[in-house]
Amino acid sequence: MKILACNSNRPLAEAIAEYLTMSITKAVIRRFSDNEVFVEIHENVRGEDVFVIQSTCYPANDNLMELLVTLDALRRGSARRVTAVIPYFGYARQDRKSSPRSPISAKLVANLITTAGADRVVTLDLHSGQIQGFFDIPLDNLYAAPVFTNDIRARYQGDDVMVVSPDVGGVVRARAIASRIDADLAIIDKRRERAGVSEVMNIIGDVKGRRCIMVDDIVDSAGTLCNAAEALMKAGAVSVAAFVTHGVLSGKAVERVTNSPLEELVITDSIPATEAVKMARNIRQVTIAPLMAESISRISEERSVSSLFD
Repeated sequence: MKILACNSNRPLAEAIAEYLTMSITKAVIRRFSDNEVFVEIHENVRGEDVFVIQSTCYPANDNLMELLVTLDALRRGSARRVTAVIPYFGYARQDRKSSPRSPISAKLVANLITTAGADRVVTLDLHSGQIQGFFDIPLDNLYAAPVFTNDIRARYQGDDVMVVSPDVGGVVRARAIASRIDADLAIIDKRRERAGVSEVMNIIGDVKGRRCIMVDDIVDSAGTLCNAAEALMKAGAVSVAAFVTHGVLSGKAVERVTNSPLEELVITDSIPATEAVKMARNIRQVTIAPLMAESISRISEERSVSSLFD
């Protein structure tokens, strides 16, 4: 087995390799003067089981192209099996036709990854489950729930906790966390007037006097999350925290979170933290490296991955 890291999330790749007591495969991934991606692998990969670690986060197109070129290089280098480990799967929110003559970009990206040479894909908390069906190769969709559950138990043990889904679409994810920590569940019903703008309409469940924990997969502009936090506090919640797998946090999101009623926003390192995120008083990052490393080890040894989440 070999671990190969592209450039988008080198710290996570190094943490995974350290957990597996391995070194990262020597390779050069650089740009020509016109910004073309060039990949050169400096170790023999013939007959090897290779795992390529690359989040397709900002800049999404550059990072996606790095992944595709690397997959092609490994395929042409006669690797026995190539697994694309994509902690954050970019374009996942474009999983359906949202309007006439609009693309289904998540399906296009799935086709590109498969055609480039991936034999298998490992990712974390896909935005929607149907994306698994976009791939004609095996896909393992891991969940950050065990990582979040351990953190919640350590910090909120003995508190009157209520898990909250910030929208109807995230109920299954929130319910999974709630069942793990034996907590009640509330749902926020919101109406989205246009892309990136949301308005909280109603809270389903009694949050008065409770410590609320919102659970979601992606926080981008943070508008929905901050509006939800304000609504929960107005409804009588003692405090509001959020546990979100992928901290995209684009634009003024960090400033918005800092000025919000959120006690803390906990994100994973599926996307590397910017300086603004590191400096924010109420944003904290937890690592998914042991979870990803254990999954990689089990796939390489042909053992069960799903049992990690039982």
